[in-house]
Amino acid sequence: MNQMFQFIFFITIILWKLFGNCKAETTPFPVGVVLDTATLVGKMGKTSISMAVDEFYETHQNYSTRLVIYTRDSKNDVVEAANEVIDLLNKKQVKAIIGPQKSSQAVFISNLGDKAKVPIISFSASSPVLSSITTPYFLRSTVNDSAQLAAVSSITKLFGWRQVVPVYEDSDYGRDIVPYLVDELEKINAKIPYRSVIALSATDDQIKKELYKLMTMQTRVFLVHMSAPMAARLFMNVKQVGMMSKGYAWIMTDGITNIVDSFDPQVIDTMQGALGVKLHVPRTKELNEFSFRWKRRYQKEYPNEEPAELSVFDLWAYDAVFALAMAVEKASGSNGDVLKYIQEEKFNGMSGEFHFVDRQLKLSTLQVVNMVGRGGRGVGFWKPENGLTSTSSSSNYNGVLNPVIWPDESTEVPKGWEIPVSGKKLRVGVPVKDGFFEFVKVEHNPVTNGSIVTGFCIDVFDTVMQSLPYAVSYEYIPFEDSKGDSAGTYNELAYQVYLQKYDAIAGDVTIIANRSQFVDFTLPYTESGVVMIVPIKEDERMNAWIFLKPLTLDLWLGSLGFFFLTALVVWLIEHRDNKKFKGSPCEQVGIVLYFAFSTLVFAQREKVQSNLTKFLMIIWLFVVLILTQSYTASLTSMLTVQQLEPTVTEVEQLIRKGDFVGYHKGSFVKEKLINELHFDKSKLVPLGRPDDYAEALSKGSSNNGVSAVFHEIPYLKLFLAKHCKNFMMVGPTYKTAGFGFVFPKGSPLVPDVSRAILNITQGSKMVAIEKKWIGYEDKCQEQDSLLSSHRLNFRSFEGLFLITGLTSIISALIYLVWLFLEKFNIPVMVKAMVSKYFKKIETKALIFKRRSAPVCSGSSTSMDANSSDIITSFSQTPGSPSSIEEYVIETDKDD
Repeated sequence: MNQMFQFIFFITIILWKLFGNCKAETTPFPVGVVLDTATLVGKMGKTSISMAVDEFYETHQNYSTRLVIYTRDSKNDVVEAANEVIDLLNKKQVKAIIGPQKSSQAVFISNLGDKAKVPIISFSASSPVLSSITTPYFLRSTVNDSAQLAAVSSITKLFGWRQVVPVYEDSDYGRDIVPYLVDELEKINAKIPYRSVIALSATDDQIKKELYKLMTMQTRVFLVHMSAPMAARLFMNVKQVGMMSKGYAWIMTDGITNIVDSFDPQVIDTMQGALGVKLHVPRTKELNEFSFRWKRRYQKEYPNEEPAELSVFDLWAYDAVFALAMAVEKASGSNGDVLKYIQEEKFNGMSGEFHFVDRQLKLSTLQVVNMVGRGGRGVGFWKPENGLTSTSSSSNYNGVLNPVIWPDESTEVPKGWEIPVSGKKLRVGVPVKDGFFEFVKVEHNPVTNGSIVTGFCIDVFDTVMQSLPYAVSYEYIPFEDSKGDSAGTYNELAYQVYLQKYDAIAGDVTIIANRSQFVDFTLPYTESGVVMIVPIKEDERMNAWIFLKPLTLDLWLGSLGFFFLTALVVWLIEHRDNKKFKGSPCEQVGIVLYFAFSTLVFAQREKVQSNLTKFLMIIWLFVVLILTQSYTASLTSMLTVQQLEPTVTEVEQLIRKGDFVGYHKGSFVKEKLINELHFDKSKLVPLGRPDDYAEALSKGSSNNGVSAVFHEIPYLKLFLAKHCKNFMMVGPTYKTAGFGFVFPKGSPLVPDVSRAILNITQGSKMVAIEKKWIGYEDKCQEQDSLLSSHRLNFRSFEGLFLITGLTSIISALIYLVWLFLEKFNIPVMVKAMVSKYFKKIETKALIFKRRSAPVCSGSSTSMDANSSDIITSFSQTPGSPSSIEEYVIETDKDD
């Protein structure tokens, strides 16, 4: 029995071995793979593809199709890659191709795929110029390079860098990203001052030569975008020339960051302190297990190679094979197009969500890594919809990163630029003027055959540059022609910075809109505004009507109005009972007028009787006292101090009369007068030196001169410092931005210089410089005092008039109310009631006293004399109660 059982079991095992593992017949699907198999990315990609085929069909044994892989080496050459693709299409009849590895190869091969109607799937060709519109059969299971540039831009903005120098290889992969980088940086007002292009065939000496050139420039922020082998060579040389030190900032794109963990340790050591961006792939149990299997397989396939770390490119290659295998199976069952089904595939692969959008993978989350130690240390994340954050939480985007360790183990954020010690001096242009030399003066030095530049603007610029936290070497270069005269207008001078003939401009250059279109200005360091100066005319001191001038018209009228109001209220209250205020209507009007004006000298003859009137007069006399004293003081000033006033006070007056007005030759003020103030162009006279101003104003508009000169406040203050006895600034101030120093667009010096200007203008240094060169405050203080004597106006006494007006109105109302009550005898009735009430109280008190008085033996109730008088009055009054008690009882009943 046991033998029979053993025989049956043995036969069962044999049959299971023979038929149990039999698989259904599968249809092969030839797939070509084109990689640069000598490169690290190529080797790693090849491992991922072969591993994906094996693992996919181990878990999908029921599939009726199977991918058959034919691998070819493109040998890092575009033509060779194309030849291999043609060979695969013709000889192997492949129906899909995975690869090529590089964007330059993909541009040409994608066209071959379109013609053969064979899908081309690349997991590493990320150039943004590969258009899915013109190449419908080209798919890439990777992210477009341009997608990461928004993250680079966010990092640049976070650290306040204004300039970035891209360092890229001279290939389609390197060059194609630059236009997109420019666009992203422009969004944050950052610039690319220089592009460093490294040839693929460059030697180490040539790379160093380019790096030395970068060291002589100001920018210290570099974006590296190149293939892994070129990046390794670059950073080795960067470290050797000393550019991986404090103050430098290096950012790597994902093409480098994604595989940096597989670099040689010596190469990684040269990258310490750099930042990089790469696709964020969450670590899961499945990914960890896959990473272990992948490393083991890679070492098995390449036993002589250094161990490699899994990169996102390998994950994309692995997931691309899965997507293709599933699409092939679906297409075979429905006789459909593989291209269609592979674009519809959507699953969670090793790299995360795998789904084609516009024939490429959609960017989800990038990780910002800091090269510290053996590998990259994550310092934050970036998502398209939220930007930067220091945490991976999708609900907590704070716009910052975790602390970064910069090159040379520095924790201080690089400023982004430096003035190189070995670099050339800044070329600072200065205007050559024909007047107002106090601002800028250029003189020829016969000894050195150079120029000596002095002036207010020069002193300010020197002070500002010396206060910067770093040394800046510069030299002044006059903007002059061969004769030593000015080479052009201020607009033309500013444009020289745009043309890179000057690195900056120090001078009296006004900040205006059209200039700021091609240069950057610092904050202003002078007052702003355009005003006019006009001649001064002297008042006649013995003018017959000078006694009216201390008070303005509104104060005269207001004072008269309150004079009459007060007199009218006094008359209203007094005329009924006071004989002094009685008489015929004409007499009463005369009394009111006389009373009103006599209060000015406190000599009124009419005596008032009412307490209301007396209170009102106290308030009114207080007001009159202040008015007369103020009037006396102002009149005394006018009679003893010389009075000056401008010949013109309003711009409209000049336009209405058609007067000629002057402006400084070559100044933007001319356009302002025409376009904003609407002066006739024919009425504008260009003037040069300050002496020309004085001469033209002295002649006047009717004598081939001008009635006014328009210019900026700093110039006119300087002019008045010498001519303040004859001219003065008047009229409204038309706003301008003031003087500023000029720098090229995006210059990193602008923020630091502007901060230095703020510190200087708010301190004593600017006061000292202004006093040295202009001195307006000291020289024109006397004129200011002459012109500062203002006439008294109604607004100055509003409070006093309010008090006296309310007092008059309240007094009048009280008096009228009293008259109304008297008409109905209400005061008499009230008086009687009050008298009766108090008499009743007094009687009750008497009774209480009488009852409570002590009684002596044999005598009557004690009573004082006053009580006797009250009792006597009751007994003698006809019809009165017979006793005090009866009177009280009756009055209580009445109550």
